[in-house]
Amino acid sequence: MAKLIVYCNDERQEFELAAFNSIGRHPDNTIQILDRIISKEHAHIERRPDGGYILRDLQSLNGTFCRGERVGDMDLKDGDEISMGSTRIVFAQSSTEENALNRVTIAPGLTESHIRQSITAGDGSFLSERDIVDEKTLRRDYERLRIGHELAKAVGAELDLDKLLPKILDKAFELVGADRGVLLLMDSSNELVPSYVKTREGKSEEDNIVLSKTVTAEVIQRRAAVLSSDATLDDRFSGAHSIIMQGIRSTMTVPLLHSDEILGLMHLDSQIASNAFTEKDLQICIGMASQAAVAIQNARLAQRIEKEAQTRAQISRLIPPSVVDQVLAGELTIEKGGRLSEITMLYSDIRGFTAMSDGAPPEEVVNTLNEYFEVMVEVLFRHQGTLDKFVGDEIIGLFGAPIVMENHEYKAVACAIDMLRGLDEFNRTRRAENQPPITIGIGVNTGSVITGSIGSTRALQYTAIGDAMNVASRLVSLAKPGEIIISELTYSRIADRIEAEPLPPVRVKGKADEMRVYRVLGHRDQEWMGGATNV
Repeated sequence: MAKLIVYCNDERQEFELAAFNSIGRHPDNTIQILDRIISKEHAHIERRPDGGYILRDLQSLNGTFCRGERVGDMDLKDGDEISMGSTRIVFAQSSTEENALNRVTIAPGLTESHIRQSITAGDGSFLSERDIVDEKTLRRDYERLRIGHELAKAVGAELDLDKLLPKILDKAFELVGADRGVLLLMDSSNELVPSYVKTREGKSEEDNIVLSKTVTAEVIQRRAAVLSSDATLDDRFSGAHSIIMQGIRSTMTVPLLHSDEILGLMHLDSQIASNAFTEKDLQICIGMASQAAVAIQNARLAQRIEKEAQTRAQISRLIPPSVVDQVLAGELTIEKGGRLSEITMLYSDIRGFTAMSDGAPPEEVVNTLNEYFEVMVEVLFRHQGTLDKFVGDEIIGLFGAPIVMENHEYKAVACAIDMLRGLDEFNRTRRAENQPPITIGIGVNTGSVITGSIGSTRALQYTAIGDAMNVASRLVSLAKPGEIIISELTYSRIADRIEAEPLPPVRVKGKADEMRVYRVLGHRDQEWMGGATNV
């Protein structure tokens, strides 16, 4: 697995790399970086057939740098640091850590009934001052408080699980004479998964670490820690071959408990001598495990919040914020397979885009489209439309899906009118920069279609399919620059609010009869503001 670690605006983010990745300021990039010095689409990272990755700078204005030199195409190596604008990016390709985790296994031992006794944590509460009657109790409680304080200082407010787990085992190694340690966390299927491995300096990192299934089952079932002073002799583990094969002389396995929920286990072992661990060590580790579980739970909650934020951002690129809130709250389900719905479809297409882009540098064409799409999608969302897709320079919007909407015909046509108005303002800026204006035609149709998430298990896209979509596509092809052409059904439902003039009937592919269509003139209660886009 390869990933990018991005440091931007005092924030750290990690992104797993796919086969193709785009990096830039625009939200449509695979990896969006909110750095004003970075181009809207700044660079690509592509996976080669051999599993390596190559970075390609897209002739960005401010460049991409590695080791102080500007780069174009560059083969990435583990640990490479890349600079884009004021952002620092580290390329990390998994190697040693994943290999170490792969060497951790849980092997079958005896059934739980063969373990005659386990050592529990005992009462975790602290006695009040007046109830302490001996020095031993005072020292025990002081040590537990000290350990909690030490661990709290070590993990602090760390919410990155990849950083937190090493800190937990580092502190355990400081306080207990362990040779090897493993943190195992429960996954969504309640299976233990090795998540971090540590060996004491000088020990071989190639050793396999085999945990006894007998021991782990005891710890999980009884929510109790298990201490063995000499695993090769302890009759509780007689026949637990996974321990005997390694000749481990001392083991300590402690549950990571948070509000009686077991998050995982911390396992420590020593191969140097028997009696390496004492019950005092166990008390220390139990206190550490309790503190560590709180930190792990906080880190997981932070990850969940971050994932929800990323999900919100991804969904927000397709549907309005008000609908996003319903999806995330579970009030609205975007189903796979689809359902039959009557909606209104809006198609918007740039006129003469092929001629306009002919001979222009590719990055200039992409930048123009991105700036244009920013304006148009903002208008679409303002009218509660859903972005179906971009097809080249064409925008397809849906009204009435995925959320049922009253007056979807009117909202679609009102959106089309505002798109032309927004385009007027957009073209004022282009003219000021000595760039040619953009002109568009818009087609709007109402009809029954299948809406839903369509695709494979790896890639789903919310869309609409049906004859009504084909009609809308035909209508946009009829529209001249600055025109909005709507179907008869759409117009019949908004004639009291929208002024339009009939056009000669048209023949649509797949239809036996000619269709009556209308050119929108504007809102009946407002002065038509369109037309400037024809300039």
